[in-house]
Amino acid sequence: MDFSFSEEQQQLQDAINRFVQGDYSFECRRGIIASPEGWSREVWQGLADLGVLAMNVPEAHGGLGHGPVETLLAMEAVGPAMLCEPLLESAVIATALVRDFGSADQQAELLPVLGSGDRIAVLAHLEPASRGDAAWVETRATKNGEAFLLQGRKAVVAHAASADELLVSARTDGAPGDAHGVSVFRVARDTPGLELRAYPTLDGRRAAEVILREVSVPASARLGVAGAALPAIERALDIGLAAVCAEALGVMEATVNATVEYLKTRQQFGQPIGRFQALQHRTADMLLHLEQSRSMAYLAAMNCGIADDAQRRKTLSAAKVVVGNACRYISQQSVQLHGGMGMTDELKVSHFFKRLLAIELSFGDTDSHLQRFAELSQRDIPQAA
Repeated sequence: MDFSFSEEQQQLQDAINRFVQGDYSFECRRGIIASPEGWSREVWQGLADLGVLAMNVPEAHGGLGHGPVETLLAMEAVGPAMLCEPLLESAVIATALVRDFGSADQQAELLPVLGSGDRIAVLAHLEPASRGDAAWVETRATKNGEAFLLQGRKAVVAHAASADELLVSARTDGAPGDAHGVSVFRVARDTPGLELRAYPTLDGRRAAEVILREVSVPASARLGVAGAALPAIERALDIGLAAVCAEALGVMEATVNATVEYLKTRQQFGQPIGRFQALQHRTADMLLHLEQSRSMAYLAAMNCGIADDAQRRKTLSAAKVVVGNACRYISQQSVQLHGGMGMTDELKVSHFFKRLLAIELSFGDTDSHLQRFAELSQRDIPQAA
């Protein structure tokens, strides 16, 4: 199988590499994290100028019309920079949801401004009691004349405070866990009754608890078809899962390179510690995990858009298990091989460690995806008569 990329795809990745290496240094990122907003509008506009935000926007709406492979290359390129901006949440997940589920008028309104960076949208879906189950939606949307009243709570919504609007999932019918009855509503950040309790996450990014207290939105704020949003939400989250695997690949490669370079320069007993065979074995294991993750990240990108739900979820769970295990192994080994300084805020590998740990916990942790993979595999086994 040919895994080489086209000239256009390679040029896209090279352009993003130059941007993050030139305009998004480690010290620049630390300053952005310490700022009140926790992200940079200047960097966001720079990404828009490169066309990164328009990758998943169809050409008919002013975008580039790219797909999962280009998203893989972009996310891998930004991985070492550990961007604090909502690239994954707005330009990948929310854009995919609007593109695949919004009405023609909603697509015409939203996709151009999402691609240009003039508007940021974030999906607010998972809830405190959902435990990774996308169908577990307790938030309700009750008809109130020509409007809907939203009541409920969403948990750990990344970049909620940065968004111009939230795409909030809520039940118009059915009970929590039902596959039908879930709708999506556009809710502006300043809508009365909407409360955002923002906080930093372990990797320095920002998230928020989203609380909706009888939030009134017009019927026109409903995205797509009433009660039929869950499959589209799951597909958008799967596209996001493949993208975060690609980001992890970029972070892990940078972590391995930084660790190898340190072993070449750190002297002990009159020689670089990289000459010690035991440490060479550990770096070889790190490289093995990295290359396994590369294969699975590519597989996830190629399968995140297939129509067969069961096969798509099984493949993505397999990828997340391999990538999640690698995130923990590579980050832990890197810190240990750097010694005590590996945990200091001044050293970049400590930030790699935090970002990789956050990725391992995102979109379902390794154990939950291992369980889902086992359950889906069990269905493929013929049952004895």
